[in-house]
Amino acid sequence: MSESLQSRPAPVFDTAHLAQYTGGDSALEAELAGLLREQADRCLAAMEAAEDPVAWKAAAHTLKGAARGVGAFALGEACQRAEEAGPVSWPAACADVRRACEDAFAAIEATLNA
Repeated sequence: MSESLQSRPAPVFDTAHLAQYTGGDSALEAELAGLLREQADRCLAAMEAAEDPVAWKAAAHTLKGAARGVGAFALGEACQRAEEAGPVSWPAACADVRRACEDAFAAIEATLNA
């Protein structure tokens, strides 16, 4: 793969990825977006409350998988970085994940409401 492709940022939301699993069913897409939002709320709360690396990594990893599953790839990348962060970096990593969530949900809502 060329370096320019490797360095491209992950898309905030890949509608084609989600459509592969939903067949373009807008009600199902909205349901999955709602489930991702609930998962994000739970995982962010767990990350903020984490007192040990196991709990931190589990929350970041769980949200990473949920995000990537629906095509919120930039959020997945933020979670990957958070999962790899050391305890000193947790506050900044959590803020990064929260921003990525906001971006993802704005893009998802714009797509679903189009």
